[in-house]
Amino acid sequence: MSPDERPRLVEIRDNLAERIAEAEREGWLGEIEGLSTSRAAAEEKIAQLDARQQRRDSPVFMGIPAFDQLVARASNVLIHKRSSPSSTRNESGSAR
Repeated sequence: MSPDERPRLVEIRDNLAERIAEAEREGWLGEIEGLSTSRAAAEEKIAQLDARQQRRDSPVFMGIPAFDQLVARASNVLIHKRSSPSSTRNESGSAR
């Protein structure tokens, strides 16, 4: 269901509430039950749309590493580069 349909769902829900009130005034018990079921379904759809929109609007935690994790990672890279045989060659590929 598209978020664009939310205003129409709100209109339907409000109309159902008015019809339920009318059915209660008139004593139409069977109508009340059916209309209440329809109103509950409309409210559930509205809640689903709202929840989906809230998830889209909320920030996503990307798991930014803590400082100690960054330092450990950088240290491992430096140690690996120093021990690598390719680190002893200059840009032309000959040994230093």
